[in-house]
Order: sequence, then structure tokens, then C-alpha cells
Amino acid sequence: MKTILVIAEHRRNELRPVTLELISAAQELRQADDKVVVAVIGSKAEAYTSALSVTGVDEIVTVKTASEEFDPDLFEAAVSALVENRKPSVVLMAHSVDTLGYAATLAKKGNFGFATDVFKVEYDGAELVATRAGYNQKVNVEIDFPGRECVLLAIRGSVYKQAEGATSPTVSALDLGSATSRGKNLQFVEAGGADDVDITGVDFIVSIGRGIAEENNVETFRELADTVGATLCCSRPIADAGWLPKSRQVGQSGKVVGACKLYVAMGISGSIQHMAGMKHVPTIVAVNTDPNASIFTIAKYGIVADIFEIEEEMRAQLG
Repeated sequence: MKTILVIAEHRRNELRPVTLELISAAQELRQADDKVVVAVIGSKAEAYTSALSVTGVDEIVTVKTASEEFDPDLFEAAVSALVENRKPSVVLMAHSVDTLGYAATLAKKGNFGFATDVFKVEYDGAELVATRAGYNQKVNVEIDFPGRECVLLAIRGSVYKQAEGATSPTVSALDLGSATSRGKNLQFVEAGGADDVDITGVDFIVSIGRGIAEENNVETFRELADTVGATLCCSRPIADAGWLPKSRQVGQSGKVVGACKLYVAMGISGSIQHMAGMKHVPTIVAVNTDPNASIFTIAKYGIVADIFEIEEEMRAQLG
């Protein structure tokens, strides 16, 4: 029996959704009698046990620290202690700014296998294989870890569905001892920016591709999205051209829109990389002049038409 260890991530007293995605990844990876253990680290670690008691979790381990918020030194010490105590074969953590603050150092000190921004993990026989993008997202790279007893994997957010259901896992505690930090958290400052929309959390998207032809037409579809209450997103060519910010790009090299319920693709042919960004969307509506466009293979509703004519008709119907 092997142990798969999941490191929960929380921020400002809230469990981050990526934690439930990591549990789903663990479920897909587990074999036979493997055990899934979720560890939560922080001064209020026990407060998250209820939210973590989802189907597939066998045990929750609370690791109490002096800091309520993330601290790289304390997380490194805590995960190191967890690995020593539970001997996991795989440790799953979020590919996030938090993890980037300590995971590489931990892997180096422990001589663990390590890969970041992983969007697929599986066994090929007895060998663990992680897949991530390389060469500026132009190719997929499969990584194995020969001779490593423990492998740390930072998993890309919104790739896996969030674990659901309820269960009653064993809850235990691990004493971190006298671990200390070199820093001190003074206050939490929310990140901002010119375009700080998190498209991974929106439920209705209108997305544009090469079919809009020129930059001047972006505003037309922005107004349409605003009218219908959607978030405007795009495929990679639009982001690469600078017509919309990179934060609005859906796809393997952009964002996976895991929370989206309705996705309207306007003038998007549907490359494999783009479709990977919306694989969890239950309802996809595609509009394209090419009846053989790949996007129609995954769309629930397909419209072979000019996107500008459809845009005008939608406006007319909405008054």
C-alpha cells in the first residue's frame, strides 16, 4: 500500500478550490489499496477538517504552526516532517505562488523527484509519469522519476474537477516541534492589476478567436458579453496579438475554466490546446463558418454561420 499525500492550500481563512482538485487528482492516481492523506498546515489547521472531509479522503492530518497565513519556511518544515512521518510515494500540491516559495528547496534537500505546472499524472506500469508543457507551451513533456522513492508534483489549477461528496476520514495531528521562520507576516495585500478577472471562477463565457478578423472588432464582442452578462475571453492568437490580456486566454497555455457552465465560442476553430481549457464545461455553443471546424466535435450546440450575423441577431433578440 502506498500513500498519496495532498497538501491543502488556504488563504485568509478560506480553503482554496485547488485543494479539492488535488484530491480528485489523487483519486485518479490511486491504485488498489493506496491511501489518500490530506495535510492542512497553519495556526487554525483544525478549522478546515470539515471542508476536507470529501469522498476519497482516508485521513486528514493537521499540522499546527505559529502563522495563520502561508509562510515558506514553516510549510517547508511541515511538508518535510509529513514526508518523514508518512513516507508517501507522491506529494500533490498546487502550482501556485505559495508552492513556488518552498517546493524546489524541499525537493533539493530531500532528493525527491519534482515537477511543476503538471496537468496530467498517471502510472505507466510501475513508473510514475507527469506531463507538463515545454518550450513556451509548444510541446508536451512527459517526465519520469527513476530511483526516487518520493515525488513532489505541483498541479496546475482547474485541470481536475473538484472532489465532492462527504465522508468521515480519520483526523490526526502532527507536532511540528520547534520549527521557526526567518520572516514575519505583517499584513496581507491582495494582488491587483489592470485586468484582474479570474476567468477560472466565472460561470458564463463568450470567447473570441481568429474569426473576429481584426482588433477593432474586439469591442463589438466585449459589448455583447457585457449585454448577456458573460465574461469575454479568447483563444491564443488573440492574446498573442495583444488584443486581449493573457489573463483572458482559455487553453492549455492559458487558463482552464473549470467553473464555467456555458461557453460560447465565436470564430474559434478549436485546436486541441484550446479545447483542453474548457474540457469540464457542460454546455458549449460554437459559431463558425467552417462546418468541419474541430470545435463542433465537443460543442453541445453548433451554428454554422458568420459570427457577426449571429452577434447582430443576439443584440436584436435582447432588444
